[in-house]
Amino acid sequence: MPEPISWSFDLPYYLAALAFGYLLGSIPFGLLFTKMAGHGDIRNIGSGNIGTTNVLRTGSKKLAALTLLCDALKGTTAVVLIGFFMGNEAALIAGLGAFLGHLFPVWLKFKGGKGVATYIGILLGIFWPVGIIFIVIWIATAYITKFSSLSALVASLVTPFILMAFDQWQIAQMMGLLSVLLWAKHHENIARLIKGKESKIGSKG
Repeated sequence: MPEPISWSFDLPYYLAALAFGYLLGSIPFGLLFTKMAGHGDIRNIGSGNIGTTNVLRTGSKKLAALTLLCDALKGTTAVVLIGFFMGNEAALIAGLGAFLGHLFPVWLKFKGGKGVATYIGILLGIFWPVGIIFIVIWIATAYITKFSSLSALVASLVTPFILMAFDQWQIAQMMGLLSVLLWAKHHENIARLIKGKESKIGSKG
């Protein structure tokens, strides 16, 4: 039977890891990049989200790619740095903090992105083989359906089970929690998918 996560660090260490991850994750790169490029407030465009898919609606693939990269690096940096200095358990806490920071950034009144890029970054930093698998599943689903949201939902749904298959039970528990949060943030997308009204990749609507 898999062992549950055993939090052996003292509480102050966990809080420090969580705070570091949160502050890193709360940097709103999509908003910053689009403003610097003269596109105004990305929250007034398309879906109003600050993530990659909505940045793409500005018509700038370069800005969208840069947003994707930086949002992913928030997660990767959090788990790698904290993991190096404080160990694997604290790295998981830092990853959770980075994800929460992206979803609920204090600078934007706790209204952030939906977490897909940061989810990928955390996964790549904590166990990169499954991070690659996530990307492959996302690309395959996006190629078939042309829905960014559905691709993320499918990939995040199977990720915890794939981690279990790799015998990475602690990571599977944490990524399972992040998957639940990711699905919750996509509730409007899920409703539109069911109604057949979800925008496809590249749509400016």
